[in-house]
Amino acid sequence: MYYPNPLSRRAARSRTTAWLPLFAAAACLLVAGCGGNDEQADTVVSDILEAYELARESVERGNYRRGIQIYEAIQARYPFSDLARKIQLELMHAYYKANMRELTIETAETFIRENPIHPRVDYALYMQALAYFESEPNFIERWFRRDMTKRPPKEVEISYVTLRRLVERYPASAYAADAQQRMIYLRNRLAAYENHVADFYLRRGAYVAAVNRAKRAVEEYNGADTTALSLSTMAEGYERLGMMDLAADTRRVLAANYPNES
Repeated sequence: MYYPNPLSRRAARSRTTAWLPLFAAAACLLVAGCGGNDEQADTVVSDILEAYELARESVERGNYRRGIQIYEAIQARYPFSDLARKIQLELMHAYYKANMRELTIETAETFIRENPIHPRVDYALYMQALAYFESEPNFIERWFRRDMTKRPPKEVEISYVTLRRLVERYPASAYAADAQQRMIYLRNRLAAYENHVADFYLRRGAYVAAVNRAKRAVEEYNGADTTALSLSTMAEGYERLGMMDLAADTRRVLAANYPNES
């Protein structure tokens, strides 16, 4: 199973050991078509522990397709057991490593819904957020020089909300620190998009809409690296609306907090 850097490999093995009695109690699993490249032969596994270890080792070696097929076969045979919940957690990682983002998200969502007080809900939230986080096509920005802050950030917003849920509900989680770091990036990305929309409205004379979008960027994503731009847009919008007192108040806030930007 995947344990990001806060958990040691020793901890991962100790968790696996705890499941040995359950694995050993199950019998005779038939796994069909779990070969690698174009392997057609069926693999008969006479011990559930052997199947689990085979899946785990396959994922560790990067043979995600084989590992996923074995995990899915185990889960199908024991759909309502504690073992099935364990396999759900394993599959989240395997799907994620195989770039199967939708299945990662779906599996995590199912696990959270069906096991709301399980001690590994924080892990499921983390994997779900990562899947949304990495849907952000940064390679397009790098290779084609496109400004992705102008792209509607649906997946980004879901990732941000999921990470915030993780941090707020499980502040002591091993994944909380990494979640907070990712939230900083996502907060800046979301605030930048709000500012882009606010500027669009401002240039077209929709001053109320411009003020509202810039205000949302300040309130929802406080501390983003484009907060000064949000305040400047708000002030200009208020001025265009003839609301000079609000414009002056906003510019005072801008000057006090960002003296080099006012």
